[in-house]
Amino acid sequence: MKVVALALLIAPAAHATDLLQAWQAAELHDRELAVARAAHATADPQRKQASALWRPGVGLTAAAGWGHGESQMRGAQFSAPGMGTSSGVNFGTSITGGTATRVALQASQPLYNLERRAQQQQLNLQADMGDLQWLAAQQAAMLRTAQRYLDLAVAQEALRVLDGQLDAVRKAAAEAQDRFDIGSAPITAVHEAKAQQAQLQARRLAAQTDLDIQRRQLADATGLPAASLQAHLPGALQPPEQALALWQEQAAAGNPGIRLQQLAADLARTEADKHRAGAAPKLDLVAQAGQDRLSGSGDYGSGARNKQTNAMLGVQLTVPLYTGGYRSAKEEESLAQWNQAQAQLDATREQVARQVHAAWLGLQAGAQRVQALQEALVSAQLRQDATRTGYEVGHRTLLDVLHADNDAAGTRLALAQARSALLLHRLQLAQLAGRLDESELRQAGQALAP
Repeated sequence: MKVVALALLIAPAAHATDLLQAWQAAELHDRELAVARAAHATADPQRKQASALWRPGVGLTAAAGWGHGESQMRGAQFSAPGMGTSSGVNFGTSITGGTATRVALQASQPLYNLERRAQQQQLNLQADMGDLQWLAAQQAAMLRTAQRYLDLAVAQEALRVLDGQLDAVRKAAAEAQDRFDIGSAPITAVHEAKAQQAQLQARRLAAQTDLDIQRRQLADATGLPAASLQAHLPGALQPPEQALALWQEQAAAGNPGIRLQQLAADLARTEADKHRAGAAPKLDLVAQAGQDRLSGSGDYGSGARNKQTNAMLGVQLTVPLYTGGYRSAKEEESLAQWNQAQAQLDATREQVARQVHAAWLGLQAGAQRVQALQEALVSAQLRQDATRTGYEVGHRTLLDVLHADNDAAGTRLALAQARSALLLHRLQLAQLAGRLDESELRQAGQALAP
């Protein structure tokens, strides 16, 4: 379904792209997310490695080459059918230059191995970290896409507001010129209008450049044609009524950064356990079979051949005795790293708590700022109308009209910026709590005014 949606988005469209569509396109195209996806591919092999540690291992060894061998046996007893028994018999074999072959097959099944169990825990923890890193990367990409989307929406609004101002100033300049021509207005009004028009044209060029940059950033992230990208501005928004304490509780339990650091601390602790377990006995079930052959000529003639075959099934006990201090030093190093990871975990918890507090305050203050700017815009529009009426009857100057127009336009743009910031604070809180997903983006998209 996502591929079909992306194909529909790639085609040029007259309607604007919504936030969820932008994310679905970015999910397939965002370069940073592609790197995280490739890294996440290691999680499943790590779990397979962890399972394989307790499966039997089978190995075959084969060797061939030049060989030399001699054996002497004295004082042996020899007996054979029809020859009786002889004591004090000596035997000797000699192959001074011959062909040697060796074949061995061995199977081993771990039965008791604390070090291997610690390695298994490490691999599973690393796989869990990979899954969590992928989740964190997805949420970061969602927030990054929303930021770029809202930046584009604000840039579009800034250009639209400036276009409206320019249109009004052109009309005002033409009107001022007409009044000057008939002698009812001073030439200063014409100059003021033209100066304001020149300033707005310069600002429009900067706004157009910013719009092109924002559109290109979103196009690069989503893979969508830049010409088809039109973003919606947020409409009226209400901050969630959830208390700060509840946000803090959810972030402490679900924040990806905290969870990753907890896994890092667990991994460091398991590394110390692995080196400690290196001194523990190991027990394996072992089955092996082998054959050694040596043939050639020697001191007692040609055609000599030695052959040895062996087989064994049983248990093998391995007890490490001394490693020169290496194992204990590695254990001390791992414990120090675990203490460091624990300290970093505490620091991460504090950092996330501050970020949640800042985002929550931004959400609360942002809602109040939006409300104040909405009221300010109504007042600015009333002042704009009143100033225009005063100018028409001669009580106000053209400069007063231009100032009123500028104030109304600035308030309109500030309101758009405040609404975008408010929506972004909401998404940031969801990310900090580990709750940012497509349902949150869909809900946020419903607040965007078409």
